[in-house]
Amino acid sequence: MTPAPTSALGALLGLVVATGVLVSVSRVPAFRRPTLEDRVGPYLRDTHSPLRLALLTRTPLSPFPTLERLLEPYVASTADLLDRILGGSSSVRRRLEQAGSTISVRAFRVEQLVWGAVALGASIVIGLLLISNGTVQSPLALVVLCVLASIGGVLARDQRLTRQVRDREARMMAEFPTIADLLALSVAAGEGAVGALERVARVSHGELSRELRRTLAEARTGASLVVALEGVAERTSLPALSRFVDGVAVAVERGTPLADVLRAQAADVREVGKRALLEAGGRKEIAMMVPVVFFVLPVTVLFALFPGFVNLTLAVP
Repeated sequence: MTPAPTSALGALLGLVVATGVLVSVSRVPAFRRPTLEDRVGPYLRDTHSPLRLALLTRTPLSPFPTLERLLEPYVASTADLLDRILGGSSSVRRRLEQAGSTISVRAFRVEQLVWGAVALGASIVIGLLLISNGTVQSPLALVVLCVLASIGGVLARDQRLTRQVRDREARMMAEFPTIADLLALSVAAGEGAVGALERVARVSHGELSRELRRTLAEARTGASLVVALEGVAERTSLPALSRFVDGVAVAVERGTPLADVLRAQAADVREVGKRALLEAGGRKEIAMMVPVVFFVLPVTVLFALFPGFVNLTLAVP
């Protein structure tokens, strides 16, 4: 009688071979019907699209560029399918902007697909090891493990994007008081709003300085300074930056004093940072009570009472 792990492994290998044969047969030209875009597209395009030019001129990402070109249509179609299944393209696009990333939503879906594929491969290796050791005997458990690992890889990339947004906004909040003070000094020295922004963006470095340089670039290309600053507020979810944009916009449009507003905003952000530190310290203090109560205190009581227990044991005949 064939052992159960061997039969499960044979069933898994048969499934892999059957999937490969099915994919190979489905891509045979005799069974692949061209779409309307494939038939009409060559007659409507006289030049390469930017996407095609990028694909033709991009640097290979792996040591196997030919394999990349062969798998690229399948990866792109699978990424589009993943985007339709998950949805939320507007939310992803906004978070990419908040994270300061230059990739598109489609490229982000491809990254999610890669993460899911890596998790799938790792789960297959772990499942085969469990089956060979006899720990798992049901192929259904291996299939469930692979599916959960793939979903976990896709969601892990999404959570990483959210964490990147949170970390970037934390860095911007840490830089904001210094940037606001520098702007207030420049304005008090006689610089205008645009000149102060240019000076501060030139001498400072960081995420907020990068946003200011982007704002100035948009202002130089034709957009007004107020509209460019409103783009900073739209690309972030920080109330302090929204108030900063409103203050600069009011100062530019109505000619109100800007230095006092910037100093007040910097002081407000510093107070918010102090309150956040106090709250974090309070939470850490409560967390520090756990090892004290459950580890240090029992050991102290044991050391204090152990001699008494020993004496009682010796005193009892």
